[in-house]
Amino acid sequence: MTALDLSSPVAVVGTGTMGQGIAQVALVAGHPVRLYDAVPGRARTAAVALAACLDRLVEKGRLTAAERDAATARLQPAEALAALAGSGLVVEAIVERLDVKQQLFRALEEVVDDDCLLATNTSSLSVTAIGGALAHPGRFFGLHFFNPAPLLPLVEVVSGFATDFSSATRAYEMASDWGKTPVACADTPGFIVNRIARPFYAEAFAVHEHQGADPATIDAVLRECGGFKMGAFELTDLIGQDVNEAVTRSVWDAFFHDVKFTPSLAQRRLVESGMLGRKAGRGWYAYGDDAEQPEPHTADPVPPPAHVVVEGDLGPAGDLLDLIREAGVPVREEDEDHGTRLVLPGGGQLALADGQTSVEFRDVVYFDLAFDYRSATRIALAASQDTSPRTLREAIGLFQALGKDVSVIGDVPGMIVARTVARLIDLAMDAVAKGVATEEDIDTAMRLGVNYPLGPFEWNRRLGRTWAHSLLDDLHLRDPSGRYAPSLALYRHAYASEKRESAS
Repeated sequence: MTALDLSSPVAVVGTGTMGQGIAQVALVAGHPVRLYDAVPGRARTAAVALAACLDRLVEKGRLTAAERDAATARLQPAEALAALAGSGLVVEAIVERLDVKQQLFRALEEVVDDDCLLATNTSSLSVTAIGGALAHPGRFFGLHFFNPAPLLPLVEVVSGFATDFSSATRAYEMASDWGKTPVACADTPGFIVNRIARPFYAEAFAVHEHQGADPATIDAVLRECGGFKMGAFELTDLIGQDVNEAVTRSVWDAFFHDVKFTPSLAQRRLVESGMLGRKAGRGWYAYGDDAEQPEPHTADPVPPPAHVVVEGDLGPAGDLLDLIREAGVPVREEDEDHGTRLVLPGGGQLALADGQTSVEFRDVVYFDLAFDYRSATRIALAASQDTSPRTLREAIGLFQALGKDVSVIGDVPGMIVARTVARLIDLAMDAVAKGVATEEDIDTAMRLGVNYPLGPFEWNRRLGRTWAHSLLDDLHLRDPSGRYAPSLALYRHAYASEKRESAS
């Protein structure tokens, strides 16, 4: 048996936003849907709300009136758990408490048939732990939709320790039949997206906590240079600081307080003060009709340098050479193996972020990694107190000549985009090595689940096999807490590459 026959009823327990969204997905796919909520009357209220959603789909041309009428006829609110008997699948979307979920599924086993599939939409609890309360845990799995479920395509199909392969396969095919993009993963803290996405928030917060830049500037760099749709500060304000921190803390706790997942103290202070983001009118930013949004730091215009000298290979920043020439700045190339750097007329150097700091060198300005240097509208530069003012001016002028806004940040190793991408790659490599998911599913999950411009493995292929390891290794030397220590998987990946290169 594969997938789930359209004649099989799908039951949804919990009629909040997520429960209604999942019910709508199953209903539009063609299943009879039964809604149940422990609070009397809520299932009927949810059914009315769902019918209104179907009306709006008709108005938008996404459903015909006949399809809406047929779907409405298939929708049935249930006043008692016993009314879910005969369902082919039951999905719960109730409160995130292990004991409550276990109690629900134990009760469901007394109601449904032995071949009924049971699924949890949990985003933070262990699928294995929930299923551990069942007499037949083989048919139990995670079916993690993203909010809003009718619109977002990704579904994480999570296999608990006792989940049967056949049950996970049916769940995967069923999600695909419903028009979703499923990814398969093992039961691990945070699954794919919430596990691997932690550095996107953590590194932005860390740069801010180290006085490297203000939230508006960090967000602007992540968007306009890194290619991310939203910056970490504005995104967590949208999600809710309490919600985002709770996920971070849940993953951190589940990994036995691994330093790589340590929550942010600055975010904790926001939560403690009730500054929870948009819903509270104040988070990292202020909201409301009279609220003024802070502008990112942008350097004043200065003239471009008279010329630049390229020494060695610019690696991931190689596209800059064409842009510099197109801007009319003379380029002289010298075939010297000095790494990724440009020499400015005053003798100072401009180098791609590599995990080191400007203060360690005589006269160096670092520039951040960009998703695409041609389309990027902003570039971040980092300099130390010892950097020559002339060198910094020439660096600013060069990128301004390329049509970029320039944000000068503190002397933070790895800067903003580079350290974030390197850590995303590292966590993704570690997840594959530990059997969490495949490279393809991780890239798909990160593109669709959190709208990243590239998946971690796509970034890795673009940047080179040793890039992330080298940057994190340098960061680890400067912060030996273990937060930036490259994983064994990333070390093996980079070392194997180096062996092949040295043998060729």
